[in-house]
Amino acid sequence: MLKDYIKKERDYIVTMRRYFHMHPEPGLHEFNTAKTIERELDSFGIPHERVGDTGVYAFIDGTKPCGKDEKRRVIALRADIDALPMKDLKSCEYSSQNDGYCHACGHDGHTATLLAAAKVLKEKENEFSGRVKLFFQQAEEIGAGAKLFVKAGLLKDVGRVYGTHVCPKLKAGTISLTPGPMNASCDYFKISIKGKGAHVSTPELGKDALYIASQTVNALQSIVSRGTSPTDTVIVGVGRLEAGTSYNIVAEDAVLEGTTRAFSHESRERTNRRVREIAEGTASMFEAEAKVEFKDYAAPLINDTEAVREVSLIAERLIPKKCIIHDQEKALVADDFADYLAETKGMYAFLGTQNDRNPNTAVAQHNGHFDIDEDALLLSCNIYVDYALAYLSGEFE
Repeated sequence: MLKDYIKKERDYIVTMRRYFHMHPEPGLHEFNTAKTIERELDSFGIPHERVGDTGVYAFIDGTKPCGKDEKRRVIALRADIDALPMKDLKSCEYSSQNDGYCHACGHDGHTATLLAAAKVLKEKENEFSGRVKLFFQQAEEIGAGAKLFVKAGLLKDVGRVYGTHVCPKLKAGTISLTPGPMNASCDYFKISIKGKGAHVSTPELGKDALYIASQTVNALQSIVSRGTSPTDTVIVGVGRLEAGTSYNIVAEDAVLEGTTRAFSHESRERTNRRVREIAEGTASMFEAEAKVEFKDYAAPLINDTEAVREVSLIAERLIPKKCIIHDQEKALVADDFADYLAETKGMYAFLGTQNDRNPNTAVAQHNGHFDIDEDALLLSCNIYVDYALAYLSGEFE
């Protein structure tokens, strides 16, 4: 049964979620979103500061005295705030007013939920000691936001980090609290091959970068097919190859772009190392050069078993056990919440937001028709609040 102090925030959550939905902004450009978050935090009397240009960090210090031998605990709660560069295809009162941008992943709901949780926790500051950190994080969709919070040192004293993402595959009223790997890492790579141009009639005078690139694409597939255990899910994908300037010229340059995905830190490191070795080795075999660049978008997201157990105890007080999922299938999409889990213990939950009344709640994320069951956000808010209170009280020790 949801708590009364959460139920009373329903209108606030819906109002804020719809405001953010109508005013979506892409990663690293969430300027109005950040200002709105700061305005709301000011109204609650919660101190805050910027992280980067558009992220917002806030905190609530409990006023309940610590016991003589009690340690000061710190928990972080996170919501991502960015939208996607795509059209909102819904026709409703809260459709996007920023043409070409849309909250098609649920971050509007995440932001509204964490604001409501902040409001309730501030009202309950005399019930706990320690600190609640609030991360309103920018640029999740481009894998750039979490790194800014980590770089700022905001995880150094955190004992637990918790976040929730909406999930249209799950019915409203359910939540996935699944231990272990949930989302894959995501790394971008670019391979630039430098060959030597020549006329196609005299290929021996050149070093064909296009041919070398083609051989590299083939060789990269061996990383999964012959270099990875069949029980270990890894992806090496090349999505772009550009080479040459004309049909009758041996290509002097070629560029490959692709991505790797893995569910463990060890597999991620091995896979990326092999991409580099194969690209450089293949080019060298044909007396050319290959330059390999990587961009780290997200680590593998691995839920801590202990944290899952703790959150499960909280959820069981609010909903029937049958509504709590502990074996959700892992997904090869990435989420930079993983960068927090690489720093401290915690977990990422997936909240059911599909209902039978609104067909758009069953639409996949990153689709312009995507929508959510707003009432489902109350469960998310309740777990944010109650988990923070329980952890800071030392209930799990």
